[in-house]
Amino acid sequence: MSDAPDPAGAEPPAGPLWSVTVLTLFPEMFPGPLGHSLAGRALEHGTWALETLDIRSFARDKHRSVDDTPFGGGPGMVMRPDVLDAALEAATAQAVAARGERGRAIYLSPRGRVLDQDLVKELAGERSLILLCGRYEGVDERVLEKHALEEVSLGDFVLSGGEPAALCLIDAVVRLLPGVMGNVETAGEESFERGLLEYPHYTRPAFWDGRQVPAVLLSGDHGKVRAWRLEQAEAITEARRPDLWSRYLESRPAPKVKKRRATKAAAQPSNPADDPAGTAGSNEDS
Repeated sequence: MSDAPDPAGAEPPAGPLWSVTVLTLFPEMFPGPLGHSLAGRALEHGTWALETLDIRSFARDKHRSVDDTPFGGGPGMVMRPDVLDAALEAATAQAVAARGERGRAIYLSPRGRVLDQDLVKELAGERSLILLCGRYEGVDERVLEKHALEEVSLGDFVLSGGEPAALCLIDAVVRLLPGVMGNVETAGEESFERGLLEYPHYTRPAFWDGRQVPAVLLSGDHGKVRAWRLEQAEAITEARRPDLWSRYLESRPAPKVKKRRATKAAAQPSNPADDPAGTAGSNEDS
């Protein structure tokens, strides 16, 4: 091996763009599906880094207990603050040693802020995250207060633990990292990126099972294709997600949206295949 110095100006290999440490009772659940497809390739190439800490390894008694009965009574068990505190302190120390900062720390909880694309973008802009996956009835409130954990939820339903939510959050963030998605335009075309649900997709064969691909998509007119896709996305969002539709209208000049919808209403397709989402005539302004 040569002892020659590195060439002048040479820089050490760049580290991962984004790192996440997951605190869990089930480290074997990771990377799980994140080890495949886009996220898996990016993990293999070092675009992002994943570390897991087994919460049970921080238990202090001979039984390695991580939970206890809730004060005040009630069903279930609560994760102990002393065990979680030790795990979070270890994760924080590792993050500071590796990256000079802890980064945001998040507890996956059904009472937290709902994970949406805006929050995903925020998290993709961080250098690192710490994710705490709860189990049982939850975690002792005092550890959330001490470590200033943010609470994030996938929605209004309950899971057996935070691990599936952590997998979803990580996948959503990783695909926004530079170089992960092959087509840089793809992310901007997906649901929620413009405040709308996504438009319908079609591929070969053009005629299948008595169903024809909308003619506009075969026209070669990119302007008309873009307009059709926007109209479809608007109609689907209005019909299926009134909450998103209201926010979309608030963020755009109303005359433009109304004009576009009026133009569409005046040119309703006579062929149902040209309106595959079933939106023609059902979602127009009265």
